Amino acid sequence: MLSLWHDGRTPISSDTLDQDTYDVVVVGAGLTGLVTGLLLARAGKDVAILEAEQVGALATGNTTAKLSLLQGTKLSTLRKKQSEKVLRSYVEGNREGQAWLRRFCAENDVAVEARDAVTYAPKRGQAEKQARAEFDAAREMGLPVRWESDLPLPVPHVGGVVLPDQAQFDPMDVLAALATQFRSAGGTLVTGARVVVAGKVGKPSLRLEDGRRVRAQDVILATGAPILDRGLYFAKLEPMRSYAIAFDHPDAPEVMALSSGSSTRSLRDAPGGANGRRLLVGGEGHPVGRTSSERGHLDTLREWTQRYYPGAVETHVWAAQDYRSHDGIPYVGSLPLGGGNFHVATGYDKWGMTNAVMAARVISSSILGDEPEWAKPMGRRISGPKAVAGLAGINAKVGVAATLGVVGAAVSRDDERIPGEGEGYVTRDGVAPIARSTVDGTTCEISALCSHLGGVVKWNDAERSWDCPLHGSRFTHDGRVIEGPATKPLGRRD
Repeated sequence: MLSLWHDGRTPISSDTLDQDTYDVVVVGAGLTGLVTGLLLARAGKDVAILEAEQVGALATGNTTAKLSLLQGTKLSTLRKKQSEKVLRSYVEGNREGQAWLRRFCAENDVAVEARDAVTYAPKRGQAEKQARAEFDAAREMGLPVRWESDLPLPVPHVGGVVLPDQAQFDPMDVLAALATQFRSAGGTLVTGARVVVAGKVGKPSLRLEDGRRVRAQDVILATGAPILDRGLYFAKLEPMRSYAIAFDHPDAPEVMALSSGSSTRSLRDAPGGANGRRLLVGGEGHPVGRTSSERGHLDTLREWTQRYYPGAVETHVWAAQDYRSHDGIPYVGSLPLGGGNFHVATGYDKWGMTNAVMAARVISSSILGDEPEWAKPMGRRISGPKAVAGLAGINAKVGVAATLGVVGAAVSRDDERIPGEGEGYVTRDGVAPIARSTVDGTTCEISALCSHLGGVVKWNDAERSWDCPLHGSRFTHDGRVIEGPATKPLGRRD
């Protein structure tokens, strides 16, 4: 699976890690990491960004890249859980993030297309109520929204919220420009450098997978899910997997649309393809590792697209991982038990284009001693009853997933069969659960216990990976870490 944004793209080159001490080390080279690094480098800090894979390898390089203040039904959902002050803080932070990124793109010749953002109701009933509630919440927050009964979409709908003059782009173009500006400001960008351990004795110390150590005054974790368990963020986040497919079709919509209700559908257009424009369809989100078939979700998207865009020709298919906080607001700030030197940004709930820049502004300003006023209500929020219920719900689901995984492994029989190409299954060797798969003609056998907290992993039949249903860690077929809170591979047995 390869996203439209990565296809044909030469990976951004790596610098050499030629120091063992920096003012700031940023872990992760997605949008959050690069913007934070750039802001601090411009302020005179000696900054290194360490990326385990390639720049944009995960969330940013697999997003649908909508830079919008209308975010599905986000505002009306937050209104149920948060005070008006916190909700306004969220909107202002996202407004700041959007404005900063649009200015950056204009200054660096990154192509940006203006589009109306739409939250549409696919049918009457609950979906329409949710869209109407979003209209009310957006208007209360001062956004210039309007309600339209007839939208320029061929899909069933009974109207929707429209917010004009939002934006879309190729996220890898943005990351390339950020990397160039970061280096011009004196920053060091190193790829293929996975951080596995962090310690706090004096200055924070990071150990890389290859044994190298790096120290810094401040460390910023911009890794999707924090790779340190301090603060127990893994227990406050729900990891979600969702899917996107690009098609050639002559009638790609010139709006950025997202449906209300369950089984959401995301629509936008993009340059390229046989017709000059591509249609991007997304949706089918589910908690990581908790579905009978990831491939089935992709097939559902394909069937839906052919129903409303007949003749659409598939060109690219990919998936992304996002994290939803228990109360709907991103976690941005100092990591507990980090002495004020570790900082974290996570929980964007699929709206990383604005929230990533917002988080970068908050963290960089905090390090430089000038926290924005608009950020303070979010940082000082107190969870109300509905937010606490959300936290309990997340961990109840984790408990169920853990139980099902253990029971499933316990009752599985010793199975010696060789999986077919692209297949994987969990069996056992005595009492030890074993993950066995065949990819590219090679069969391998590894431990089925996640290296984070021991959850039994599940085979992802679309991406040919092992996914943990507890906290969203993912591993390649042969056990190497892809993403999530895990930092160590699954144990090899073959």
